[in-house]
Amino acid sequence: MKIHAEALLFDNDGTLVSSLESVDRCWTRWAQEYGVTAEDFARIELHGRPAVEIAADLLPADIVPEALARIEQLEVEDVPGGVEALPGTLTLLDALPAERWAVVTSATRRLAEARLDEVGIRPKTLIAADDITRGKPDPEPYLLAARELGVDPSRCVVFEDAPAGLQAGRAAGMTTVALATTHQAHELDADLVVKDLSALSVLVTAQGVEISTGA
Repeated sequence: MKIHAEALLFDNDGTLVSSLESVDRCWTRWAQEYGVTAEDFARIELHGRPAVEIAADLLPADIVPEALARIEQLEVEDVPGGVEALPGTLTLLDALPAERWAVVTSATRRLAEARLDEVGIRPKTLIAADDITRGKPDPEPYLLAARELGVDPSRCVVFEDAPAGLQAGRAAGMTTVALATTHQAHELDADLVVKDLSALSVLVTAQGVEISTGA
């Protein structure tokens, strides 16, 4: 299978890097500090959602700003040794011109840059939670990335591991590629589902980027 595009838009956690253990570790500690019960914590979907939405689901509104600062601090401090590049990530990104791709994450800019820097990824274009008013599954983050790159949304491909992110990509009118790194393949609704980025290769042409399976 081949997909043609002008720009590639990547989620970060679970797509480019693995931080799942760090996320679980930090949020569990955070929940304990703020007296969130195990039952309440268990019913919340953590992955692929902005921290502000998670905190708002669990805490009174007046505590949310302080709680947000605390979870960001915990996660940033946990980055050293707590993040690794997923298979195929560095090889694929190294093949792309800087103006052809962006990272679109639900994390704050500070946290996203810390995680990316830990594995040597430095995107020219990064859309973070600080840049948007509505997070995934709303299409706003991906539409903003397309605008920043100067590419029509229909000519963008979204790479995601979470259902909320794939929903955001579809709502933005983009082609979607799901990576079965944090969810099972049958849970992912996308134009193409692969195990991770090592299953793909890219060829840069004058017209854009050609993505192929079976790398």
